[in-house]
Amino acid sequence: MQHRGSRPEPEPFAPTDENFRSELSEAGSPILDSVARGKDAISAVTAEAVNSAQSDLTALRADLNGLKDTVTKFISQVSSEAAKSAREVTSSVADQVGGVATDYAGKGAEMTSAASEQVKTIATEFESMARRNPLGAIAGAVLIGVLIGRLGCRN
Repeated sequence: MQHRGSRPEPEPFAPTDENFRSELSEAGSPILDSVARGKDAISAVTAEAVNSAQSDLTALRADLNGLKDTVTKFISQVSSEAAKSAREVTSSVADQVGGVATDYAGKGAEMTSAASEQVKTIATEFESMARRNPLGAIAGAVLIGVLIGRLGCRN
C-alpha cells in the first residue's frame, strides 16, 4: 500500500541494477568483465587526459611568464634607448647652439674691433685735419652746432 507523498516501491518483475549484476556474475558472463575493463580503460584515459592537461597548463603558464619577462625587458630597453637618444639629441642641439652663439660672439667681437679701429682712424684724421687747418676746424664745429640747434628748435 502506498501513502500519499511516499516513494513507490519497485515492481518485483523489474530488474534492478544489483539484480542484473548478480545475474550476470552468476552466469559468468564476459559482458560484466568487458564493462569493468571498459570502465577501467575510461578511468585510465581520463586520468591521463587530466595529467596531460595539467602539464600543458603548467607549460602554458611558464611560457606566459617567460613572455611577460621578455616584454618587460623589451619595454625597459626601448625606454632606456629612447632616453639615451633624447639625451644625445639634446646634447647635440646644445652643442650646435653653443657653437652658433660662439660664432656670433666672435663675429660681434670682430665687428666691434673693426668699428673701434675705424673710429680711431676717423678721429686720427679729424685730429690731423684740425692741426693742418685750425680755422676750418673751428668753422666746421660752429656749422655743426648751428645745425644741431636748428633741429632742436623745430621739435
